[in-house]
Amino acid sequence: MSKKRYLVTSALLYANGPVHIGHVAGAYLPADIYSRYLNGNGHDVAFISGSDEHGAAITLQAKKEGVLPNEIIDKYHNLNKQSFKELGINFSIYHRTSEELHHKTAQEVFTELDKKKVFTKKESKQFYDKEHKQFLADRYITGECPKCFALNAYGDQCEKCGSTLSPDELINPKSVLSGSKPIKKKTTHWYLPMQKHEKWLKSYIEKGELNHKKHHDVRAWKSQVIGQCKSWLDSGLQERAMTRDLDWGVEVPVEKADNKVLYVWLDAPIGYISATKQWAIENNKNWEDFWRDENTELIHFIGKDNIVFHCIIFPIILKSHGDFILPKNVPANSFLNLEGEKLSTSRNWAIWLHKYLKDFKGHEDALRYVLCAMAPENKDADFTWAEFQAKNNNELVSIYGNFINRVIVLINKYWEGKIPTQNQLDSYDKDVLKKIDFIEEKISNSIEKFKFRDSLSELINLARIGNKYLADKEPWKLKSTDERATQTIMNIAAQIAGSLAILSEPFLPFSSQKLKEMMNITHLSWQNNSATIFVEGHQINKASHLFNKIEDEKIKEQIEKLSA
Repeated sequence: MSKKRYLVTSALLYANGPVHIGHVAGAYLPADIYSRYLNGNGHDVAFISGSDEHGAAITLQAKKEGVLPNEIIDKYHNLNKQSFKELGINFSIYHRTSEELHHKTAQEVFTELDKKKVFTKKESKQFYDKEHKQFLADRYITGECPKCFALNAYGDQCEKCGSTLSPDELINPKSVLSGSKPIKKKTTHWYLPMQKHEKWLKSYIEKGELNHKKHHDVRAWKSQVIGQCKSWLDSGLQERAMTRDLDWGVEVPVEKADNKVLYVWLDAPIGYISATKQWAIENNKNWEDFWRDENTELIHFIGKDNIVFHCIIFPIILKSHGDFILPKNVPANSFLNLEGEKLSTSRNWAIWLHKYLKDFKGHEDALRYVLCAMAPENKDADFTWAEFQAKNNNELVSIYGNFINRVIVLINKYWEGKIPTQNQLDSYDKDVLKKIDFIEEKISNSIEKFKFRDSLSELINLARIGNKYLADKEPWKLKSTDERATQTIMNIAAQIAGSLAILSEPFLPFSSQKLKEMMNITHLSWQNNSATIFVEGHQINKASHLFNKIEDEKIKEQIEKLSA
């Protein structure tokens, strides 16, 4: 594989609450697996994310908690950054849109676009709350969704059906501040006439072409991503306001634009750029290599509710500016439900990551494993505590952990922890050795196609092959009668264990490290993996449990917490 440069982003997380498992499964774990895999293969990778700290969602939460917005963003940025770290999400940087560098970068982009007359400035009527004497941003307006008729849809999105909306589309709109029906009042804003960009966007989305050249393989994009974009394009794009009447956010860098800030969906994606700049400063890198070099592959990991912003609005901004690359792929995931119901932060129907990490210390990889195994890659998926327990106990402990324990215990018992010789091979031995390389190739191909469920399935299949090989060969019975055959069997079993230590790293970094220490692997990464990792006489260490069983009582506690 030739070495390349990758810019991998995970959606900036609103700093108005804790991260939950739906966020993790949708945008953060798959990006981490992908980035770890690329790093293991020697590529130049920047894995970028951070907190989205502007917009009405923040000020609403501040009002709800009776504190200032700054207190909200500090609280949740620090909580979420620590939670991600404890789960092993290995960002290059987890930045903040409240940082001065971000404000400066976002204002520079706005100024350049305004100078190029990308925006149209015009007066329009916006919703206004007379009692609170302020214009209402999208999230300050709720009403009935025109698509699914759910109550309490926001002015920018319905959280029940996921439809992107505008405040004018809501049925019976009301102000979140006063609860009363808002009036319409004149104000001036900068608009992005998206309809002017339909022609090149269609070519970009439907053909993978940009500026009349091949840009990406459109067959590699998920059907739900292309389908949602085509739906917008076929319906005809409309202009969209890129500024808001708020006192919280990135100020519009124009004279007499008091109390106006950049629209959060102009501001937030630019956060990827400002975060890359900060990371480059801290790591002696050139940020422009990652944003302005056509040889760099830009990949956005998001949930399906953010497809339009990352595939239509942000590309318009990037192309109109003229100095930036556009995404090569946007592998958006669907939603993760919980126990048959949609996750709901307002109803506290969620599994909060920081609480999981507290309740299940030492089981970080168990959550990573289960969320990847049931990832909502092409349709909504459902997390249940029962399945979580079953996958941990029946797959991680009984299949993977059991195989590793057998290998290390027997090698220590028979040869004082030294890898034995690989003697004459029979057809079964040769077949197993071939499967190590074959499975590595299958895992790689699936990861590169963003099929993480398939790749994880192949990983656990390698452990299954190892278990079956030992059960079929029964080296504990052969030891007293055929030493050479026993040596060969355990040498091959050790090669499988070593491969698992390396190939599991993107998915299960904690147990991968633990296994590397047991197998005394100090310098090998993905690009060094093969069916002959260990030479005769390589000294391994003692066995310890790779995974631990989760008891019924622990699961019962979690189900009771949900019901409380």
